Amino acid sequence: MGSYDALLFLSFGGPEGPDEVRPFLENVVRGRGVPPERLDAVEEHYQHFGGVSPINARNRELIAAIRSRTDLPVYFGNRNWHPMVEDTVAEMARDGVRNALVFATSAYGGYSACRQYDDDIARARAAVGDGAPHLTKLRHFFDHPLFVEANADAVRAALATVPEGARVVFTAHSIPVAADAAAGVPEEGGHRYSRQIAEAARLVAAQVGITDYDVVWQSRSGPPQIAWLEPDVVDHIEALHEKGVEAVVVAPVGFVSDHIEVIWDLDNEAAEKAEELGMAFARAATAGPDPRFADMVVELMAEHLVDAPARSLGGVARAGCTTDGAPCAVTCCEPVRRPTRP
Repeated sequence: MGSYDALLFLSFGGPEGPDEVRPFLENVVRGRGVPPERLDAVEEHYQHFGGVSPINARNRELIAAIRSRTDLPVYFGNRNWHPMVEDTVAEMARDGVRNALVFATSAYGGYSACRQYDDDIARARAAVGDGAPHLTKLRHFFDHPLFVEANADAVRAALATVPEGARVVFTAHSIPVAADAAAGVPEEGGHRYSRQIAEAARLVAAQVGITDYDVVWQSRSGPPQIAWLEPDVVDHIEALHEKGVEAVVVAPVGFVSDHIEVIWDLDNEAAEKAEELGMAFARAATAGPDPRFADMVVELMAEHLVDAPARSLGGVARAGCTTDGAPCAVTCCEPVRRPTRP
């Protein structure tokens, strides 16, 4: 049990106006060699919604819910857009915060989902210097009962809007196969990203009362010569149609809150494909707006504040608790080396 004087709510970030879209995307891909034409395509998705991602608004709503449940001050910082985490940690230091918990808005392991948040913490503390607060990131929560319950109720609500017998399809952000292999050591039960996604889907499906469902992927952004987790959700909807499936419910269990990749890939592309094929379609809500999600964050905090027991439903390895941006005890979730361009 430790003594903590604040919570840092750490997220990905998103633009809140048309002029912010390109610089935001450039922050996201900095150092990764992504060609400008790929950014052009993604920028169009954001501009389709007025250049505003819903993620910051959803995060502010969640922060308000957490503040109503805790006496600790809650600060908001992002990896890729304002409020930037470096500025937020500097503010915390000015306010006299010395030892804070960090809630990162990802339930899972993996480089972008976990390790990169460790890097964000380390970078922000280095920018502040000797006066930076100590920061302890809360653990993965893909198997927390409240996260599972919120997703299960969202699936039930979506199923109620489509004909009986709809196929439930769980979806998460695709990553390179090599990156998934780096997210833990499978032979030793490591916390591989795809394994955690599959476990979350299994737990949610069990609560809904279904045993036959699918786990698919979305939002691939890499070059075609690199293998990514498959199948893609739109391709899978076509495959279901060929098998005679007449209705589908897509459940974005891999995401905490709506953002552009959820509303573009699912509410637009996947929904349009289903309509084109004459299939009934519904998209389950993300868990973040459910009141139980804020309750869960407070429970995760209590594991450190009052030594509360860690509640979980699954049997798949999880990690995520790190101090001052130090990596997990095992070498995992490291960035995958990209092929050198000729």
